[in-house]
Amino acid sequence: MPKLNFKSQAEKYEFISKQHGGYYRHNFTDHAYLYNLYFPPEAVFTTLKENIHNIVLNYPMAQDALAGLIGKIIDQPSERIVVGNGAAEIIKIISGHLAKKIIVPVPSFNEYANAAPVGNVIEFPLEFPSFQLDVDMFAAEAIRVGADIAVVVTPNNPTSMLVPKADLIRLLHKLNGHNCMLIIDESFLDFAENKDEISLEKVVQDYPNMAILKSMSKAYGICGLRIGYLLTANVKFADLVRNGIHIWNINGFAEEFLRILPEYKQEFIDSCIRVMADRDEFYKKLCAIPGMTVFKPDANYIYCRLPEKALSGPEVTKRLFIAHNIYIKDSVGKTQPDADRYIRIASRTEKENNKLVEALIDVMY
Repeated sequence: MPKLNFKSQAEKYEFISKQHGGYYRHNFTDHAYLYNLYFPPEAVFTTLKENIHNIVLNYPMAQDALAGLIGKIIDQPSERIVVGNGAAEIIKIISGHLAKKIIVPVPSFNEYANAAPVGNVIEFPLEFPSFQLDVDMFAAEAIRVGADIAVVVTPNNPTSMLVPKADLIRLLHKLNGHNCMLIIDESFLDFAENKDEISLEKVVQDYPNMAILKSMSKAYGICGLRIGYLLTANVKFADLVRNGIHIWNINGFAEEFLRILPEYKQEFIDSCIRVMADRDEFYKKLCAIPGMTVFKPDANYIYCRLPEKALSGPEVTKRLFIAHNIYIKDSVGKTQPDADRYIRIASRTEKENNKLVEALIDVMY
């Protein structure tokens, strides 16, 4: 991509705000996208470089072998796994082709709704202003409208809040017998406390009406490699999703990453601990801003409602970029009350987080 020359920082902001990636080319601090800054370690890049000729010159493996690589990482049989070119590919298949009617709590990750044909999506509002999910009301609405797919993102994006495991199990029981698959998106669960206890991966065999979706880009810091997977004990549903994927959907770099990933299990655990420590300190500092409502995060980003007398979310976002070269996300475009009062901020290093807090205070009013 040729280097773009912007006449002003404001012009640069207008360009960046319409992009969906490629941010590293434009020299600003990215507090918008949500990834692990402490993984992968340098040794992973060394291995990819050493194998670059074979990776580039040869066809990568196909679906069954890729599922075996993921299965080794998560200790699950390969027949339960579908590997996607990022979670987005699997979302497109489920929302865009399989679901006759899909119900999604909102605000949430917009792609579930965006990928669906017009008229196929039911948006279920989270409780306001707490943004909690009432699973009993959600189940009742899913059954009432005849949804065949229900989605819960936990921790949710943009709110960064978990849905308790007990609530999800109750939801599964309520939906059982109503021809409705529950998709549980655990893409950010690696940054939550006690993640092994709250994930439903280990009990997937107990719930044939459940599928777990996971983007690996966020937790493993590999947004450019594009890897995601679906895990379900429902073989029929797995086959339906798998049938929507073309034969070589994952490139050789992603395949090689999956092959060597088990060697770096401890490094990955340590990286998530560092992310959580930075995030927790960041949360305290944001809470100290007078008038700011800060939702306690379970993921690597923090959701905030701006003080009543502060400028709007879009205006604060724009000013942060123009004055401090820092990019965050506002909530305009999310289905929720007062969307223009909310911002979502990705946690980065302690130094960058501290700089953002100072910059936010500088531009809010």
